Amino acid sequence: AEYMGETMQSLIDYSVDVIRCAPIKIDNLCKDVPPWKLIVISTASTIASVQLYIALTDSNKPLPMRLKQWFFRSVRKLPVIGANIQREVDERLAPVLSEMFKLPEGCTYIVNLPSKGWDKCKIFDTLKEYDKLETINYRDGKCSGSVYFYGDETMELYREIYASYSHTNPLHADIWPNVRKMEAEVVRICCNLFHGGKESCGNMTTGGTESILMAMRAYRGALQNRRSVKYPEILAAVSVHAAFDKAADYFQMRIRHVDVDKLGRVDIRAMERSINRSTAVLVASAPSFPHGIVDDVVAVAKLGKRYGIPVHVDCCLGGFLLPFMDDAGYPMEPFDFRVDGVTSISVDTHKYGFTPKGTSVVLYSNREIRRFQYFLATEWTGGMYASPTMSGSRSGANVIATWAVLMRFGRTGYVDTTRKIISTTRYLAESIRRIPGLIVYGGDRQRVSVIGIGSDDFDSYRLSAALVDQHGWNLNVLQYPPSFHFCVTNVHTQDGVADSFLDNLRTCTAEIIANPKAIVPDQAAIYGMAAAVPDRSIVRQLTSAVIDCLTRSDDAPPNVESESEDYRIKVAKVLSNMNSIHCH
Repeated sequence: AEYMGETMQSLIDYSVDVIRCAPIKIDNLCKDVPPWKLIVISTASTIASVQLYIALTDSNKPLPMRLKQWFFRSVRKLPVIGANIQREVDERLAPVLSEMFKLPEGCTYIVNLPSKGWDKCKIFDTLKEYDKLETINYRDGKCSGSVYFYGDETMELYREIYASYSHTNPLHADIWPNVRKMEAEVVRICCNLFHGGKESCGNMTTGGTESILMAMRAYRGALQNRRSVKYPEILAAVSVHAAFDKAADYFQMRIRHVDVDKLGRVDIRAMERSINRSTAVLVASAPSFPHGIVDDVVAVAKLGKRYGIPVHVDCCLGGFLLPFMDDAGYPMEPFDFRVDGVTSISVDTHKYGFTPKGTSVVLYSNREIRRFQYFLATEWTGGMYASPTMSGSRSGANVIATWAVLMRFGRTGYVDTTRKIISTTRYLAESIRRIPGLIVYGGDRQRVSVIGIGSDDFDSYRLSAALVDQHGWNLNVLQYPPSFHFCVTNVHTQDGVADSFLDNLRTCTAEIIANPKAIVPDQAAIYGMAAAVPDRSIVRQLTSAVIDCLTRSDDAPPNVESESEDYRIKVAKVLSNMNSIHCH
């Protein structure tokens, strides 16, 4: 101890001498430097230091991503190189845009109001003509996900409700107290389904993305209310839904993605290593969209409790399956408010709840968290304005139809549909595992209704393209790793649908294995190339062009300057069926 004390005193004395002599040494170094040069050097170094600090810290994007973006942006600004890259991009975009959503011969867009209003017969005649544009028969189970329930009785219930209540608006609860009551009942039913306590609460939204956005906004506000954090962080697995990236982009947050383990669940150790003072929320998926695997919610919640961080469970996809799986004979580990530490859950009613599209619920364990979700404008000249979610006005018919469908199915109805969907999913997963050359991601104990399919022996994009082109299936193509998934819905529990998919899958797989060097279809080749392009700005440009086409009202591709007409003709149908880009 005496030796340590002497050492510390020596270090202190040395430090004091250095500080005392520093001004003298600096004066000696600068005595021959002109004053103007000192001013210029000092000013330039200060500005450079400030700019470097801003570049390193003043962004909601992670530093590695920003450095990568800066590098490719700089390369594309170089003479000749940038022009060549853009020319190549334009040439590949041109055939995509020229063919995407192209109307059949003789079909045109209506771009102006009719001079005289149409009668009802003409309106419905025109709608019947528009119906002919549908080429995928979703009623027979050829679509992965997309259509979760289709039955004449349910469709008739929708029609009657919309006819009676489409004019209502939950924004005006004083005018339509009946709508307010039904919305409150839907929220409380969902709170109870997920074992929320008396303080649990929530709101209806227009879909899973909005439910996730609202929860992330709440956690941003909650953290910034406790301490000064410029960019609150979302901590989630790489498999988490892209809506969390969207929330980070919208609300000036950062999202940190961590790897998954060998079962496809979030790596708990990697998540713990990534926690810091800016972490606003930990996220668990139940299940994840890509491969349908349920994260270890209990382990994530333990992390949240240990570090005092709230935990959100994204149950959008599994929301009306997981609560009924125990009763259906497929027990699952706890995933909801029964788990100490879970503070919010996003639940889609419009998937396996079979309610109309555009309905979801975000739930909280208590009201204190939810208050940070609200938007309040108390100084507006139009009066005090407050809204709980992104939307202002919305149709009360969606609220009422959701309430009606929940009443129509009841608990036993949802247990029955859950049993059919999960048994079909397990049957498909087990059968696909026995097909030589194929991989099924994850284990069945963590699986709900999605089967992730890939291969170590051949390009899985070839297989998905073959199923689409040869047999008319509509699938969800994935990346990192190259794969695709099949999302089982109530439509796929119809007799023969699952076996038809398996027969087609076996046939296409055998053909690919027998001829591994065959030319890769254009769509598969382009999707694989997009996954491998290091400059993601090029991929974003492609994706933006696809979204542009959603609202085009002519057959001329917008904003494309291609110099290669021969190339356009050569690959005119590349990506004409870009169902693998999720435009949400």
